[in-house]
Amino acid sequence: MTAKTRTALSALLGIEGELKLDPIESPALAGNSLGDPSRRLLGVYTPPGYDPGGSARYPVLYLLHGYTGNLAASIAARPWEPNVVQRIDRLVGEKKMAPSMLVIVDGNTRLGGSQYVNSIHNGDYATYVVRDVIGQIDRDYRTVARAEGRGVLGKSTGGFASLHFTMNYPGHFCAFASHSGDSYFRMCQVKSLIAAARTLEKYDGFEAFVEAFEAKEKPKFEEVSTMEMLGYSAAYSPTAAKAFAFELPIDLKTGAFRDEVFARWLAFDPTEQIPKKKAELAALRLRYIDCGRRDEYGLDIGARVMAQQIRELGLEVVHEEFDDDHMRIGYRYDVSLPALAAVLDRN
Repeated sequence: MTAKTRTALSALLGIEGELKLDPIESPALAGNSLGDPSRRLLGVYTPPGYDPGGSARYPVLYLLHGYTGNLAASIAARPWEPNVVQRIDRLVGEKKMAPSMLVIVDGNTRLGGSQYVNSIHNGDYATYVVRDVIGQIDRDYRTVARAEGRGVLGKSTGGFASLHFTMNYPGHFCAFASHSGDSYFRMCQVKSLIAAARTLEKYDGFEAFVEAFEAKEKPKFEEVSTMEMLGYSAAYSPTAAKAFAFELPIDLKTGAFRDEVFARWLAFDPTEQIPKKKAELAALRLRYIDCGRRDEYGLDIGARVMAQQIRELGLEVVHEEFDDDHMRIGYRYDVSLPALAAVLDRN
C-alpha cells in the first residue's frame, strides 16, 4: 500500500495495514428506549497485503470494548500505550501472528454500556453483533465467512461478552479470549451495589440521577459506579421497552437484596452458565481467560472459578494471572491476538 492510498487514520496511527471506519445501520438497535443511535461506526483493520480484489481470505478477530468504552476510545493513540490496532499491526509485521483482520464493535449506550446482550430496554445488542455486524463484514470484505474463521475477545465487559457469545450464540465464533471479564456476580457486584444504594437515595428515581450525572464535569467514583449498576440493570433486568424501566437487585429504601431480581442477573453470569454449556464450549478451538491478580473488582477470583469449571467439564482452558489490576491492561492483547489467530482457518 502506498502512502497516497493509505487512509489518513492509518497514517496518523503509523500502521502498515489499513484502518477504516465503516458505517453500519443496525435494525437490532432501532427504536431503543434510550434513543441511542442505530447507525454506528465499525473500526475495520486489514493487514498489509490485503487486496479486496484478490483471492486470499482472512480470519477476523472481533474486539468488544469494556464498560464506558466505545470505538473512539479503542483507537485512541497515546504515548507509551499502543492501542489494539497498533498492536495487531506490529504483531503481524514482526511475524508473531498470521495476517488477520480486526473489527472493533461499538456497544456503548447512554448508560455507559450494553453488555452486548439483548434487552427490551437497550435494544438487541447481541443480535446487532452476530447478525448485523458479522453479516456486513462478510459481505464487504474477503473474510473466512464461517465460525472457524472468527474469534472474539475483549476486556472487562468485552471479556464477559466474549463468553456470552460463544456459549449462547454457537456457530458464530470458534474461539474466545476474556481479559478480566465480568463474572462471579455473587462476589464482584456486591460492593458496587452498596455504593449505588447510598448514592441513589439522594435522587427521585433513576432518570433524575442520570440527568444530574450527565450535567457534572467530573462525577465522583461512587457516582460512576452507580451509573454502571444502572447500565447492568438495563441489560440484565429491564421491565419494559421505555426509558429507565429496569430494576436494581437491591431495595432502594433499605438496601436489602432482591433475590428475584438478582436471579435475572445471575442468568447472565458466566460462572452460572459454564456448567450447563459443555457442548458449546467443547466446540471451541481456544478458551482463553486471564485477569490481574490485584483486580479491584475481584474478577481474578471469577477467572479462577471459570477456569476450574471448564476443566471440570473435561475441557482445556488457558488461564493466566498477571501482576496488575483492572486498568490499562491493553498489553495483554499481545498474548491473546496471536493465540486466537493461530487457531482460525485461513483461505
